Amino acid sequence: MNFQAIRAIYRFEMARTGRTLLQSIVSPVLSTSLYFVVFGSAIGAHMTEIGGVSYGAFIVPGLIMLGLLTQSISNASFGIYFPRFVGTIYELLSAPVSAIEIVAAYVGAAATKSVLLGLITLATAALFVDIRIEHPVWMLAFLLLTAVTFSLFGFVIGIWADNFEKLQLVPLLIVTPLTFLGGSFYSIDMLPPFWRAVTLFNPVVYLVSGFRWSFYGKSDVGVELSLAMTLVFLALCLAIVTWMFRTGYRLKS
Repeated sequence: MNFQAIRAIYRFEMARTGRTLLQSIVSPVLSTSLYFVVFGSAIGAHMTEIGGVSYGAFIVPGLIMLGLLTQSISNASFGIYFPRFVGTIYELLSAPVSAIEIVAAYVGAAATKSVLLGLITLATAALFVDIRIEHPVWMLAFLLLTAVTFSLFGFVIGIWADNFEKLQLVPLLIVTPLTFLGGSFYSIDMLPPFWRAVTLFNPVVYLVSGFRWSFYGKSDVGVELSLAMTLVFLALCLAIVTWMFRTGYRLKS
């Protein structure tokens, strides 16, 4: 394993965060604050507690997961797409660096930035509502696992996309709507039986539910099922990335 190559790529990707500090850190913090002003204060003031948790505190895991999913995909997809766009990907592929090392560096950097953003969002939320974390180890585990999984998914999108518009296609038109409809701002138990059954086909439900359980010990679906679904998606992304490097799909052409 060429750890020096991994460290070099990782540091280069992390340095990009410092150059885009306004977009990477300040913007998500402002967005989180606005969510709490609108949902936590304006709407939450007229809602009863959900499962013994105030509405403002209830939406915190959903807000963190919303930012985590979109930022993981965005960071990883742009990280690998830009070298393809400018042509430097060929230098990377011809260097003595394996596919595992390339993926570890890009996905590791994207996941690191997403986890940091998630923790900053959590700290921002704590300024507005009282938050308790009943299972802090599991909270960090879900946070890290989700960041790695969706960074891998973003890596796949970055290789698949052949223009900048496609980089935003999946996050904006698929992931964000699924997150909003996946119980981020409400409990799916509040839905009629038919729509609750339909919602269970939304994979984001299991991510949000498992993450919320780590905070309040309550979830819409079993935490074991949430963990299993996350691991299945992780394995699927790993399989796709492996296939892409084996076949050279959009990497060598």
